[in-house]
Amino acid sequence: MQRVMIVTGGSQGIGAAIARLAGARGYAVALTYQSSQTRAEAVAADVVAGGGRAIAVQAEMADEASILALFSRVDAELGPVTVLVNNAATPGPAGRIDAITAAVLDEVLAVNVRAPFLLIREAVARMATDRGGAGGAIVNVSSRAAELGGANEWIQYAASKGALDSLTIGAAKELGPRGIRVNAVSPGLIQTELHARSGLPDRLERLLPGVPMGRVGSAEEVAQAVLWLASDEASYISGAIVPISGAR
Repeated sequence: MQRVMIVTGGSQGIGAAIARLAGARGYAVALTYQSSQTRAEAVAADVVAGGGRAIAVQAEMADEASILALFSRVDAELGPVTVLVNNAATPGPAGRIDAITAAVLDEVLAVNVRAPFLLIREAVARMATDRGGAGGAIVNVSSRAAELGGANEWIQYAASKGALDSLTIGAAKELGPRGIRVNAVSPGLIQTELHARSGLPDRLERLLPGVPMGRVGSAEEVAQAVLWLASDEASYISGAIVPISGAR
């Protein structure tokens, strides 16, 4: 049976690195994007050029109907999902807690917390051994912000990732008897466009002195950890939250 991986937020950064590496390792890949169609299709084309199968699917993580449509398309074009990577996330605007708005909270929690719940629900319907599935793996992309708190920048993002960590632990316990492993990676300072897009172009340089290893990480390093957690090499690992942060 073809291994099928869904990577949400797969058009750039960590998600694109995961999708490309998954394709290179034999997965059929469905990567989602919100608005970056050209980038998403380029990532899918890279997978196909390497001899793999890939589709780019526009999906709104804040919309349940869009998530349902995503799984329907994957079912029809690639087959039942065997690995789900919950990568799509939004930090919201950088700022202090006394400036936050209800609209920002609604968006951050919808994309970063509600969507992973719904995506996991749909994956379980296809993976769980008690529902006729062959089992599978789920990897959530969390953040070191969950423990560090995001003070003066992204408390809303940190809180949402704390919720994702709790979801990882609870789902691992609930789904283990049903043939599904659930883990998370917790990246620290990673070289992506997120910081500049959020209005903090100097963030990595400013925070680098707090990284004991003395450098920022790459999206590819995160992808390698995700693919390992999804693989049979991690067959007895579930409920883990793996920091990828240079000891920060």
